[in-house]
Amino acid sequence: MKYETVIGLEIHAQLLTKTKLFCRCSTQFGLQPNSQTCPVCLGLPGSLPVINREAVRMAIKLALALQAQINLKSIFSRKNYFYPDLPKGYQITQYKLPVAEGGELLIESEGQARVIHLERLHLEEDAGKSLHEGFPDSVEKTYLDFNRCGVPLIEIVTRPEMRTAGEAVEFVQNLRTLLQYLEICDGNMEEGSLRCDANLSIRPEGSDQPGVKTEVKNINSFRFLARALDYEAKRQMELLERGERIIKETRGWDSASGRTIAQRSKEEAHDYRYFPEPDLPPLVVSEGWIKEIAAGLPELPPAKMERFIREYGLAADEARILVSSRALADYFEALACAAGTPRQAANWIKREVLQFLKENNLEITDFPLQPASLAELIKLVEAREITMTIAKEQIFPEMIKTGKEPRTIIEEKGLKPIAEDNTLLAIINQVIEENPQPVQQYLGGKTQVLGFLLGQVMKATRGQANPEKARLLLQAALDRLAKK
Repeated sequence: MKYETVIGLEIHAQLLTKTKLFCRCSTQFGLQPNSQTCPVCLGLPGSLPVINREAVRMAIKLALALQAQINLKSIFSRKNYFYPDLPKGYQITQYKLPVAEGGELLIESEGQARVIHLERLHLEEDAGKSLHEGFPDSVEKTYLDFNRCGVPLIEIVTRPEMRTAGEAVEFVQNLRTLLQYLEICDGNMEEGSLRCDANLSIRPEGSDQPGVKTEVKNINSFRFLARALDYEAKRQMELLERGERIIKETRGWDSASGRTIAQRSKEEAHDYRYFPEPDLPPLVVSEGWIKEIAAGLPELPPAKMERFIREYGLAADEARILVSSRALADYFEALACAAGTPRQAANWIKREVLQFLKENNLEITDFPLQPASLAELIKLVEAREITMTIAKEQIFPEMIKTGKEPRTIIEEKGLKPIAEDNTLLAIINQVIEENPQPVQQYLGGKTQVLGFLLGQVMKATRGQANPEKARLLLQAALDRLAKK
């Protein structure tokens, strides 16, 4: 029997507020364990929560960007469960009336644009962190760090509309880009500021009856999300093929073994005994405030991509790369403006700049060259004052290493192009003399060796020859030999 996969996602994004959702404790990551706590986030008797206005503003910002329906009145509830890293014994979240409902996000599936719809967006506080490794007695004990308790989260819940692991990964990637554009979450999955739980079920192909779903937790990278979903879909299909029953449960992703592991039976809403938070009044926002937030929204990735294609003549794939982060898009626009040639600006970023960032595990915000400096290098190539080879292989690396401007490096290293035909012709004749076998192959009709000989000329000139001129002079010299 053929099956189809049905996937829905629950994504928790940590909001970039300086303080927690209901108290003034710091949200800074990596501080001394249990140093950023107070009676409110620890749930000590007599403490009272107070909502963080900035967290609400960020939630509304995301709801607007996702075209969700913002509720002017929303309610906080207590979600009751007992776990060591939850000191209050409950989590303050939103249940029946969240901050926003509905919404959508565009993904690309098999080359076609596709809309994934959302169920809701709601605010909630984070729990603490259980530490199972890294201590001398970790075999016997679990350590608890409550610094994360009360950190503000926005949870984005999708409808079960994704059909492949690839679609799920792209959804999370696109959402992460949007969160970074809005400057409300840094999207760092390794530090836990963006976490993803996936609900997956399978059903016979063509059926509209829902299958039994399992929830996969503990996914902290795009690669692991894809692997976890592929594994879980295969596991469920194999169970059905053997005539066994799929159990509704929560499973964890074990990256070491590459499989999902049963953790507990799947809870239902009534298991959490939700009830309205008695210490918080309803959250009421005004239409005027929503309009004010909407007016401050940045240009979002889909609109920016469309504009890059229209204004700069870029291909869709190029534009998609350049808008993958707000900082990268800003760098491209500054470079294109300073260089006066968007095409070359895009080429340099796609190749040299992104390659440097990847090799050094850096973001574009850490790139050492300002757009104006790189633009000067591009303009020198366009004006044919230097060759592209010289620019890429000698000047660009030296600019990164020393911070010097391209003209300074050209003067210091004597990298001006060979302008005299006689000088270039002398080098060509030397290359012909030193490579008799390839020359004879060319004269015998094997014209593809021209590329090898041209490479030897460029090497001999240290890239200072104009490739077009060198090719023409080389062909002319070889043609003269052929006539003798």
